[in-house]
Amino acid sequence: MSITFSAGVLVALLALFLGAGVWIFSGLMLVGASAMYFVLDFNLVRIGAIATRVISSSAISWELAAIPIFMWMGDIIFRTDISQRLFRGLAPLVARIPGGLLHTNVFGCTVFAAISGSSTATTATVGKITIPELQKRGYDLRLSAGSLAGAGSFGLLIPPSIAMIVYGVLAEVSIAQLFAAGVIPGLMMAGLYVGYIAIVSLMDPSRAPRFDGEVTARAMGRGLLELLPIVLLMFVVLGSIYSGLATPSEAAAVGVFGAILITVVTGQFSLRLMRDSLLATIRVSAMILMLIAASSFLSAAIAYMQLPTQITEGISALQLSPYGVLLILAALYIVLGMFLDGTSMTVMTVPIAVPLIVQAGFDPLWFGIYLVIMIEMSALTPPVGLNLFVLQGLTQRTMGETVRATLPFFLLLCLGTVILAVFPEIVLWLPSRL
Repeated sequence: MSITFSAGVLVALLALFLGAGVWIFSGLMLVGASAMYFVLDFNLVRIGAIATRVISSSAISWELAAIPIFMWMGDIIFRTDISQRLFRGLAPLVARIPGGLLHTNVFGCTVFAAISGSSTATTATVGKITIPELQKRGYDLRLSAGSLAGAGSFGLLIPPSIAMIVYGVLAEVSIAQLFAAGVIPGLMMAGLYVGYIAIVSLMDPSRAPRFDGEVTARAMGRGLLELLPIVLLMFVVLGSIYSGLATPSEAAAVGVFGAILITVVTGQFSLRLMRDSLLATIRVSAMILMLIAASSFLSAAIAYMQLPTQITEGISALQLSPYGVLLILAALYIVLGMFLDGTSMTVMTVPIAVPLIVQAGFDPLWFGIYLVIMIEMSALTPPVGLNLFVLQGLTQRTMGETVRATLPFFLLLCLGTVILAVFPEIVLWLPSRL
């Protein structure tokens, strides 16, 4: 069976089912079953047995328990006034930096990402406070919106990250090490954004009014006090993982307890908040776990068709450099990001992409961070970039204006990816120290 025929069948089936509007979970299952039945000539009994074995084994993975628990922690925080506290806490700390309060988008998203794990939730939570405040103070809306959309994607890169958990399970890479690997790249991306905002603000001061008042030590102290609850929660969750005291799932449970404690201490606890956060978590977690189960079944079909081996051998025959392989994958992910969400991209491509990058000489741990950045790009890529929709709702501007505002930050993500490809030690240094 040729690679062209196998790949063509899968692409045609995906186009048929997903193009018909079938749910992605159902579409992946149908593609896998159809490929086994029509291409591999498996009977229905054998297909059913494979589906039962693969889906049950993928659904009982202990590592997957971290997904709903981390999502519950993030949703509890999402329903509190933490985003307001973030803005009040960060404002006096960044007021004197060129770009002023625009940096609350970057730092706010960086901090909130450490307890959210979701790009969309990070963008929406921080943006609903910062966008109105920045507009009221005369900041350029285009720069405000672009920085928010770009920094909102840190919800995937700064641990804990749902995308990292999904990749870790599928690629059999340590989730704790993935969390550690994302820290320095996340801070580096934040630094690129801060630097860009500062340079643009210095070149055109009208886009970011300079703060002429005095920032007192007392105001900065109050700001730090506002940030204390969320910083403590970050320290407890990530510290327990990096110190080896807890697995990601156990740390997530501690994080939920900490999030509930914050609501109690700040007087925001209610049974309605707990009920709403639980229901939201169940809905989204069920969707993600169903995608993982369907992906495992499709991966089994792909393995039986020997497609990963054929693709690896085919690309090896082209004698591409390792960076050539990365460039092909980057183009693939940017195109997929125009039509699919990040989780769907991950579950559909990991079975084929991981053997390729291992063959090219890259560490699967490093590739996990590369993949997360590709997913971040997809959140800024029309027509299905989720952060673009969130941003459009916050600013009430057209999609064209929204895309133009985010373009510089999309290009900064591209620059960051190049830096990480040339200097992979940026990703691998911290995990090697744990």
